[in-house]
Amino acid sequence: MGFGDLKSAAGLRVLNDFLADRSYIEGLPGVKKALGKYGPADVEDTTGAATDSKDDDDIDLFGSDDEEESEEAKKLREERLAQYESKKSKKPAVVAKSSILLDVKPWDDETDMAKLEECVRSIQADGLVWGSSKLVPVGYGIKKLQIQCVVEDDKVGTDMLEERITAFEDYVQSMDVAAFNKI
Repeated sequence: MGFGDLKSAAGLRVLNDFLADRSYIEGLPGVKKALGKYGPADVEDTTGAATDSKDDDDIDLFGSDDEEESEEAKKLREERLAQYESKKSKKPAVVAKSSILLDVKPWDDETDMAKLEECVRSIQADGLVWGSSKLVPVGYGIKKLQIQCVVEDDKVGTDMLEERITAFEDYVQSMDVAAFNKI
């Protein structure tokens, strides 16, 4: 079926008349049956009944602020808020931690690497835990110490670690952070 030019008023009127009895809401054409045919038989069919506008005023879908809250409801709400606050306050604070991989470089190939590692591990601080370590070849027979540690971010920083490690001047030439990951 052609509707003509849909940019003109006449064409739109023809289309509108065609669609008037073909609503997408009604679905397939057919004979309207009582609601009991499709669902429970004891349910009253109110789908076609006109509703009274006064009935709509009785239902407050958005919880109007005009009405007073009952004393019991207010007390219940206050109790639940207090329970929520106490539960929230008991929750332990999350401690931010980081995993750091350090490269500690010696002065030369004659540096006692076992003693160097012993010096590094002797650094103790609240929030610092030393992990595994290994010696990694750098070149010309020189090896660097690669050592892992876990720190609490609020208590231990990389600046403090570098300062304390490079304080062992007889063994340590320099220290670098090879990897830094938040846990």
